[in-house]
Amino acid sequence: MNLDKAKKRIAKQIKKGFKGYPQICLEYFGESVDCATEVVVKLKLEEGADVLEERFNSKADARESEVIQSALVKIIERTQAVSVEEIEGVSVK
Repeated sequence: MNLDKAKKRIAKQIKKGFKGYPQICLEYFGESVDCATEVVVKLKLEEGADVLEERFNSKADARESEVIQSALVKIIERTQAVSVEEIEGVSVK
């Protein structure tokens, strides 16, 4: 999938806000606020349920990786996530 298309699809889901469960939360981590080398995807199937977590690592900026962004879109689709949230910016490790 094209990088721009994947980013737009994710942004569209985020813009909808909280609509219920299953819910996915995306958080980016890196050595500095300019480059995210890790993405943490948290999935919550229902309120009060345990959070499932998956991590993706990259040598370059994960926000600009076509492979990682396409994988995020596939995860959102396959889990049939109703709500998608993104933590703003890059959290420094």
